[in-house]
Amino acid sequence: MTSATPAAGNSSQNAAGITYASAGVDVEAGDRAVELMKGAVKATHNSSVIGGVGGFAGLYDVSRLLTYKRPLLATSTDGVGTKVAIAQAMDIHDTIGFDLVGMVVDDIVVVGAEPLYMTDYIACGKVVPERIADIVRGIAAACSVAGTALVGGETAEHPGLLGEHEYDVAGAATGVVEASDLLGPDRVRAGDVVIGMASSGLHSNGYSLVRRVINHAGWALDRQVSELGRTLGEELLEPTRVYAADCLDLARAFPVNSTNAVHGFSHVTGGGLAANLARVLPQGLVATVDRATWELPAIFKLVSELGNVPLADLERTLNLGVGMVAIVSAEAADAAVARLNDRGLPSWIMGTVTTDSDSILKTGPDYVQGAKGVDGGAVRLVNAYA
Repeated sequence: MTSATPAAGNSSQNAAGITYASAGVDVEAGDRAVELMKGAVKATHNSSVIGGVGGFAGLYDVSRLLTYKRPLLATSTDGVGTKVAIAQAMDIHDTIGFDLVGMVVDDIVVVGAEPLYMTDYIACGKVVPERIADIVRGIAAACSVAGTALVGGETAEHPGLLGEHEYDVAGAATGVVEASDLLGPDRVRAGDVVIGMASSGLHSNGYSLVRRVINHAGWALDRQVSELGRTLGEELLEPTRVYAADCLDLARAFPVNSTNAVHGFSHVTGGGLAANLARVLPQGLVATVDRATWELPAIFKLVSELGNVPLADLERTLNLGVGMVAIVSAEAADAAVARLNDRGLPSWIMGTVTTDSDSILKTGPDYVQGAKGVDGGAVRLVNAYA
């Protein structure tokens, strides 16, 4: 038997020994990142947050849930998708947090739940403290808009798996709703009205399609685009609108058990408007949505024209200007629209809910039923965009 011998390699490194730092992980850089982000994270804390930044676990005092008769916890987790590639290409990292928070907390408010706290996870090829701190500052700023405490997070350095300037982000949030106030398909009735709430742009879905289109067209991110009034990159990096506070305000103003009531919300993310709206409708009902009630924002027209993307593909991939939908009783519709607009959120009546009769054409891209694994109601899109 022969004895084992060290493999050949860098003699100076072998002499000094292999360290965690020489393997590509800089613990001190991680510590510096925490120091840079600590103030922004702490600004999201309220009296329910126990302890400070840096603990093994985030602690949240839920004593107020004792006042609930039957508190239901709601949870959601998500990421930002390939929009992070735009942030990395432009070296702008303090807005991507809004995309992360919006994708997570606005799924929770769909059921009427108040998002209580959130955690984040960042994986990167190399910890650059200023870049990590920018990402977390954006997350914290968006949590403040949503009224959600950022109670913890993790930054993981993955050299050899991710490039030096590459990263990905994910997050999770927990919320609560009184069982008697729970929103959803069981609340929706024929005669209800569908209200659209404007998106701020592309939000965080469909960027694989969008990036493919702009690469095919050969357009650079610093290209000035007259239709957009700014560069292409600035438009693509526009932060996701966070709807949580607006939706909760609406649900509280029009309680579910009243005549003037909010019955449900739909967060328009991957799959587009029709597929996501169909998820919150009960079997036997159809929401007829009139495209003529809003005009496509310029970025969606641009993607369509540059890539010659079929309308059906656009509608099942992008939000097309509608980021959140409310379903309300007919008695509440006008007042609900006015309340949202008064809060600075452009909103309008876009359709109605009726019985899904046999006379409705139930085939083709304009009719969607049973989307995303939910065997629920249906959505029919009619007319052309304004």
